[in-house]
Amino acid sequence: MNHLSQIAAKLPEYGLDAMLITSEAGERYALGFQGEGLLLVTREGGHYTTDGRYIEAAREQITGVQVSLVAAGSGHLEQARAYIQEHELHHVGFESGEMTVDAHHRYAQALPCMLTPAQSLLSSLRASKDEEELVAMRRAQAITDEAFKAILSFIRPGMTEREIAARLVYELLRRGGERVSFDPVVAAGPNGSRPHAVPGDQTVESGMFITMDFGCKVEGYCSDMTRTVALGQPTQEMEEVYALVLAAQKAGIRAARAGVSGSAVDGAARRVIEEGGYGPYFCHSFGHSLGLDIHESPNASPSEDGPLPRGAVISAEPGIYLPGRFGVRIEDVLILREGGCEDITRSPRDLIVL
Repeated sequence: MNHLSQIAAKLPEYGLDAMLITSEAGERYALGFQGEGLLLVTREGGHYTTDGRYIEAAREQITGVQVSLVAAGSGHLEQARAYIQEHELHHVGFESGEMTVDAHHRYAQALPCMLTPAQSLLSSLRASKDEEELVAMRRAQAITDEAFKAILSFIRPGMTEREIAARLVYELLRRGGERVSFDPVVAAGPNGSRPHAVPGDQTVESGMFITMDFGCKVEGYCSDMTRTVALGQPTQEMEEVYALVLAAQKAGIRAARAGVSGSAVDGAARRVIEEGGYGPYFCHSFGHSLGLDIHESPNASPSEDGPLPRGAVISAEPGIYLPGRFGVRIEDVLILREGGCEDITRSPRDLIVL
C-alpha cells in the first residue's frame, strides 16, 4: 500500500512544490516500502533513492515515483539536488518533527530550495487510517490476541518476568508478527506499580498480579494490548481495583467516537477512577494513537482538546498503580467511527486467575 497520491494532493494546501521524507515511518507510509532511502514527493510524481541493499526490492515493489540507486559520487543529496533543480522545486516541506538539527543543516546546505517545516502534512494524513491500513492493524491485533492466549498456559510460579517477556516475543513472531511493536512490559507483584517496568529477575508467585503489555507489527503497522492477570487467588482489594479499572475502560470506550475531544474520552474514564478514590494513582492518559509508530497523534489525553478524526486508531488503557504493592492496566485498541468505535481486541477483559 502507498499514499503518494494523498501526500501530493495536500501539497497545494501547504504551498509546497514537494515533500521531503526521510523518516522510516514516513517512507513506509508514502511508499509502502522501507529501505533507508530519501524520498521527494511532488505534485506529479517523485523521486526515491536507496542503496544496493534495497534497490532490487525497491524496483520490484515501488510504483508512482522514479527509483534510483545511490553510489559513490552520486549519493542521496546529490541526486535530490539534481532532481530539485531539474523540476524547479522551490518550496519543499520536511518532517520537522523527525529531522534533527544537524540533519536539517546538512539538507539546507545541500539542496537548492527553501525547506519548510511540514510535519503536520503527514501527521494529519496518518491520523486517519484507510481500509488497507486497518486490515494490517486487525491482523496484528489478532496475532497479539493469539499470543496472549498462548502465554496463559505457559506461565508458572517461579518464572521470571524476563522469561515471560521472551516467550511473548516468540509467540508473536511465530504467528506472523514481523517484529514487536515495542519491547514487552512484564511486571509482577510490586513491579506492577511501574507502568513501563522493564522485565527483570522478579519471579512470579502465587498471590501476585502480572501485567503484560505487548504487541507486534504486520506490514509495518502496530498492535498493542495490556492484560493484568492474577496468579493464584487475589485479595479482595486487588479484585476491587481491577473491577474499577475495567469500569473506567468501559466508560472511556463508550465515550470514544470521531468528533469528540481526546480530553472528553480521557475524562469519562478518569472520573470513574476518581470517584472510586484512586484518582492520584492513574498517572497517564487514557490512550494514544498508533499506526506505523506505537505512539502517534492525536491522543485521548487531558490536554487533547481538538476533535478526534474518523478512522483514528487509539488505545484504551486506564490504570491504577499503587507504589510498592501492585498495579492494574487493561488495554484494548479502538477504531473511531462517527457514532462510536470498533474494539478490535478480542481477548477477555474480565479478571483471569491462573
